[in-house]
Amino acid sequence: MRNTLLVARRELGGYFATPVAVVFIVIFLALQGVLTFNLGAFFERNQADLQPFFNFLPWVFLLLVPAITMRLWAEERRLGTIELLLTLPLTRGQAVAGKFLAAWAFCAIALALTFPFVITVNVLGSPDNGVIASGYVGGLLVAGAFLAVGSAVSAATKNQVIAFVLGVAVCFVFAAASYPLVTDFLSRNAPELATIARRISVAERYQGFVRGVVGLRDLIFFASFIGFWLFLTTVIVDHRKAD
Repeated sequence: MRNTLLVARRELGGYFATPVAVVFIVIFLALQGVLTFNLGAFFERNQADLQPFFNFLPWVFLLLVPAITMRLWAEERRLGTIELLLTLPLTRGQAVAGKFLAAWAFCAIALALTFPFVITVNVLGSPDNGVIASGYVGGLLVAGAFLAVGSAVSAATKNQVIAFVLGVAVCFVFAAASYPLVTDFLSRNAPELATIARRISVAERYQGFVRGVVGLRDLIFFASFIGFWLFLTTVIVDHRKAD
């Protein structure tokens, strides 16, 4: 555990050592602000909640999270520093977990900086802050799920652009799997796949948190989802350590 935290601290410090962190956070806050208050018709709805904020959150993460993960392993492999990292006295799993935790902590910081949204809605009305807190938990879990996917994709290539594009594509599959356009098509042609699509959909599981319901099944789903992709990342890193 100590080695994992050391890797996480190193990686998290690396984010803030360059302008990447500031650019990401500014873009994230700007997008969420525009989508929530403009496209989400925040004021026109006359409801004291953050429903528009949480509705757009997974889609913003869909675009921005792969931008974080594309450098996790692809950059290490391109620069040749992955050999140095893997010769340190830590296991592959500790290295993978450390990098993931750093990226997840970074996303948590970005989410925490949206606190003005919460203050705004409390000034304008009397929202259910329990539901808002649940939505934030769900948003953080969605970020973790996309980060785990992006980590595996980044480990599979040296090219950051390819890692970004594939990361967005794979995350999109899990985000859109439960949408009517997809499930209706599958229901007509392959009903079994429609059921599977709903079960593996990150967006479907996230909706429970948005409604204020922190379900055990949903927590287990996200834990299993993240665990699987991190395990896959470990396998890929170990398999490609000599590349």
